[in-house]
Amino acid sequence: MTDELKKFQSQKMQNIAKLGCSRECKEIGNDFIVKMSSYKYSYNFSWLGIPIIQYPQDIVAMQEIIWDVKPDLIIETGIAHGGSIIFYASMLEMLGKGRVLGIDIDIREHNKKAIEAHPMFKRIDMIAGSSISNETLSQVRKYAEGKHKILVALDSNHTHEHVLKELELYAPFVSKDSYLVAFDTIVEDMPDDRFPNRPWGKHNNPKTAVWEFLKSNNDFVVDKDIENKLLITVAPDGYLKKVK
Repeated sequence: MTDELKKFQSQKMQNIAKLGCSRECKEIGNDFIVKMSSYKYSYNFSWLGIPIIQYPQDIVAMQEIIWDVKPDLIIETGIAHGGSIIFYASMLEMLGKGRVLGIDIDIREHNKKAIEAHPMFKRIDMIAGSSISNETLSQVRKYAEGKHKILVALDSNHTHEHVLKELELYAPFVSKDSYLVAFDTIVEDMPDDRFPNRPWGKHNNPKTAVWEFLKSNNDFVVDKDIENKLLITVAPDGYLKKVK
């Protein structure tokens, strides 16, 4: 790394630290998410032609993580239209290594066909089943055999009970210095009435599950630098780095 790049990186970290100390900036970021949720803002984007249903900021954060970790396997629970697993596969294609394993209890036929027809499908495997069932976990273990660097993203059922179980079951797969990412922890910071037809909401969501998980697991820490630099993210407290 050149002296100029070192200087740039140092300045960047100072800026991120300042953002992390700014209550005003954090409130602005959260207010944006609250207001945009009424417009289904996250539905506006696609990755290589497939709907991704993520905020652009979180897509960039995952790109940085994948490039740094260079995983042999990325596991994601929750497939939906498939944009995220296509995105992860495209990153692995650039790295010239690795596979993506997508898990969903209901892989709808039209989504399955679109994913299978995509050029990036060559790096993708899918499991239809509950992410926390013994049968699914047995299959995941087979996929994980021989993989030295593994990254996990949780984005399925967002209830406290389900995400906590996912955290407990998938944490052992994550390699040291890689990440276990719990998406939609932002639910805890949203208005009480924002999820009237969902089984999750305030006090019952991925963030409360992360808090509970971290009480008994010190292998992971919340990477606050990621959310501090993003400010606009659906995963506050959700970027968990494995440090042990």
